[in-house]
Amino acid sequence: MSVESKHKCLTCGRVFPEGQGIIIKIAGETLEFHSSKCFAKFARDLLSRLPQDEIKGYIKKIREEYEEIIEQKRKLKSKKIA
Repeated sequence: MSVESKHKCLTCGRVFPEGQGIIIKIAGETLEFHSSKCFAKFARDLLSRLPQDEIKGYIKKIREEYEEIIEQKRKLKSKKIA
């Protein structure tokens, strides 16, 4: 395995191969996480440090989008049973 296909977790420092873990490219940064637990830790820290008044609208919008998706899935399941 070549050096280019190795990644290092941002939160725990563990090295992991290409195809494993979570890799996110955002705002010109590449964020590499060994596991979903490592990503969740980073996300909690990031969200707790962001100005709440700036992210409140985004949280509300994303929550509404997910609630709509869940409702659509629920309706599809109920139509199949009937």
